[in-house]
Amino acid sequence: MNSMSYKGYTARIEFDERDDIFVGRVLGVRDIISFQGASVAELRTELHLAVDDYLADCAEQGISPDKPASGKIMLRIRPEVHAAATIATQAAGKSLNQWADEVFERAAHSQPWLWRFLGIDAVAMCKQLKEAIGDG
Repeated sequence: MNSMSYKGYTARIEFDERDDIFVGRVLGVRDIISFQGASVAELRTELHLAVDDYLADCAEQGISPDKPASGKIMLRIRPEVHAAATIATQAAGKSLNQWADEVFERAAHSQPWLWRFLGIDAVAMCKQLKEAIGDG
């Protein structure tokens, strides 16, 4: 996946051969934030304008903008998996958050084909998760 980032927002970039133009869409937010440009420089400028416009619109409406990732994940897993994870964390001398962060990061890096298929920048996502989760 080709991507660009600005102010913590990451956009997937594709080339539209029919229209001979680059097209981008910001990922990880409920609203549709899209932009386009004929060159990489124009595309980057349009990404900045699109994100800035989104943030300004949110401020005008008095609503909080969506964040690409909060770092908080609610998981529903089988009780036996939860118990096994708890034992693994205790054996490693880590908190569940620390252990899960490492497991997610390893999984993200060991299956890059899956993340590319899903259109996810796994490295950026893991960095954001690490920053947001902390040592919890």
